[in-house]
Amino acid sequence: MPPPLVLDSVTHLPAEARGRIAVCASHGAVYAAWYGAKKGVSALILNDAGIGREQAGISGLAWLDGLGVPGATVAHSSARIGWGADMPARGVLSFVNAAAASLGLRRGMTCAEGLDRLARAALAPSPSPAALDEARHEITEAGGKGIRVFVLDSNGLVGSEDAGHIVVTASHGGLLAGRPETAVKSAVRAAVYVDADRGLDDAGISRLPALEARGIAGAMVSIFSARIGDGLSVWNDGYVSAVNGIAERRGGAIGQSTKDFVAAMVAAA
Repeated sequence: MPPPLVLDSVTHLPAEARGRIAVCASHGAVYAAWYGAKKGVSALILNDAGIGREQAGISGLAWLDGLGVPGATVAHSSARIGWGADMPARGVLSFVNAAAASLGLRRGMTCAEGLDRLARAALAPSPSPAALDEARHEITEAGGKGIRVFVLDSNGLVGSEDAGHIVVTASHGGLLAGRPETAVKSAVRAAVYVDADRGLDDAGISRLPALEARGIAGAMVSIFSARIGDGLSVWNDGYVSAVNGIAERRGGAIGQSTKDFVAAMVAAA
């Protein structure tokens, strides 16, 4: 069997992922699990992102069980979210689904040992999952002064058309392997992420200074206030836990609701 794929984000899975074991430093919510299944992985290990509201950070595990795909998460305190290489090097399993448990994976096991057990199993590619509901929404009533507001289930859905506008994403707030260019793909006016309970080395909020360096207002909402991986929950339920300097100068503050933060960014235009 070929070695496992080790990636900073599940959205980086290539077409050749079909039938492979994948270790991706994305959160463990349904969107990430669905993306892995869509690529046909045979097993998937993700980051629990601090678990958070309604256990959204590990909700993809039960979803993978529905497809018969072994799934597990590493503790966000054991490996930096967004850093793929950290997973097998330092990660400790925090949760496993039934399919993974049947192969001997368990909480407290190192990610490396879990991968060894998966590699010895005869695993089939994931069956193709059904399409997810729409993962991108425009909140027309929140915009103004030529600024539009988009709510996205994943930072991977940000595109060039979002330049100059505000994006509220349900992705974690960590840079991918610490690379500043991965903070956001477009020159947006402001961006909101989920703090993933900060985690090891504050990796869960590491996008903030990178956004600041590009002149972008950035904010994190607490993972305990909104469901990670669910953009509309971040919009409706989120409360700000951290901001960068640009956001603060434009009226952003810890404790604001996501809606109030976005309103301040629009008003400051």
